[in-house]
Amino acid sequence: MARQFYLFDRPRRFVAGTVGVPGERTFYLQAVDGVRVVSVSLEKQQVSILADRIEQLLDEVVARTGTEVAVSAHRDSAALEQPVDEEFRVGAMGLAWDSDAELVVIEAQAPVENTETAQETLFEDVEDGPDALRVRIEPGEARAFVDRARRVISAGRPPCPLCGLPLDPTGHICPRHNGYHRPTPGS
Repeated sequence: MARQFYLFDRPRRFVAGTVGVPGERTFYLQAVDGVRVVSVSLEKQQVSILADRIEQLLDEVVARTGTEVAVSAHRDSAALEQPVDEEFRVGAMGLAWDSDAELVVIEAQAPVENTETAQETLFEDVEDGPDALRVRIEPGEARAFVDRARRVISAGRPPCPLCGLPLDPTGHICPRHNGYHRPTPGS
């Protein structure tokens, strides 16, 4: 299949964001450069894992090079660029460090039936394969991405103090209460 490949080299903006209300949010990665905007949807868990892995990668770079990586001075808290048109849903992600350019490389690919195909095409410039978004960003921008991703994740529903599952405004069915309804504290 012919692949749609979106490459952003030092985009003006690369963020994680959401559309919808807590409990019904859709998570997106969005790259913006000039008039070009690409949005791909993914799971909240994928955003969390990506943020953790970027932080680990940057910590490893600091440990090996001895060069500290500061968060970008610009704190991006703006909404996603509108309209948010999903190019594809993320099935696989890859993360790398380009030591020559000193950039973090993030790739998100559409799902494929064969997991070997996904592994073979990550970070490869091939004509056939799953659609992909590849973003190359400065380390400071990567730290800013991690900061924003964590704020976006924590802006959801608060966790139940007993089981950790998200609480709806009216409470939830708590497994620690043997399936009985647990009201939201203060309601």
